[in-house]
Amino acid sequence: MDSTVPPENAPARDADEDAGPARTRDADPRVSVVVITHNRRGELLRTLGRLAELPERPPVFVVDNASTDGTCATVARVHPWVRLLRAGRNLGAVGRNVAVERVTTPYVAFCDDDSWWEPGSLGAAADLLDARPGLAAVTARIVVEPDGTEDPIVAELRDSPLTGPGWLPGPALGSFLAAATVLRVDAFRAAGGFSPRLWLGGEEELLATDLMVRGWWLAYAEELTVHHAPSAARDATGRREDGLRNTLWFAWLRRPLPAALRRTWHLARTVPRDAASARAFGRALAGLPWVLRERRVVPEEVEERLRLLEREQRRSTARRYVG
Repeated sequence: MDSTVPPENAPARDADEDAGPARTRDADPRVSVVVITHNRRGELLRTLGRLAELPERPPVFVVDNASTDGTCATVARVHPWVRLLRAGRNLGAVGRNVAVERVTTPYVAFCDDDSWWEPGSLGAAADLLDARPGLAAVTARIVVEPDGTEDPIVAELRDSPLTGPGWLPGPALGSFLAAATVLRVDAFRAAGGFSPRLWLGGEEELLATDLMVRGWWLAYAEELTVHHAPSAARDATGRREDGLRNTLWFAWLRRPLPAALRRTWHLARTVPRDAASARAFGRALAGLPWVLRERRVVPEEVEERLRLLEREQRRSTARRYVG
């Protein structure tokens, strides 16, 4: 893990590794599930209940990002089969890295504490990855609960402008949604996982690009489904601020100079003119020294994919820096 995450904050396993549904005779040995959580005990318990019922019986790792609402004690009591990892502070998306370090299956599925996988989808995702050694990740269709409607982002995944090899199980993607994706563990680790610098909010874009630079493909798979019951316990303005900062950082970390300038200028003209946007730009500027030190421009074939995606993102109704 990156040195910016102190070793003393790396959690230790709390739950009995041999207990519960994760170790039944009929378990699928190919996929583990990783959930990060922070002060959403009720929603997490619902998600764990859903995951416990999956026919694949996956090992489930929960990284508690320093909750103060009794999450750890309740999970240990109600779901003792879960691999419960306690973070000393809120690690954001890096909590997933901590769990993946302990995963022993070839694939890992992420979900949030307010989302869960549909029965059969994890096994189907493993089948897709088994059959396609050049595929790093498959992203599922997202159904929003309680109404059972598709998330607006699904249409963009389904109509991705990217082209890829004929063996892909669906449209090629240039990024993914962590809470709806199954990834190849070896590819995730080799690419360095999620960046500690980005913390949380659009953190997938940098990892996805680094996977593509290494020759991996990402794809959408219509036959896989994740359910999402959006939590009311979220800081929409803080998420927007972090997401905008991370978008700017990503542009300057990986895009050629003209593309980085174009992306920055477009965002400056189109985001809400308010304090949150001003803070995001200020924080992005404050990080410029490390961004320039770690800047690695992608090869032209990857940049071409990013250009195509950028055009689509400008027309997107599902990706807005509002809140």
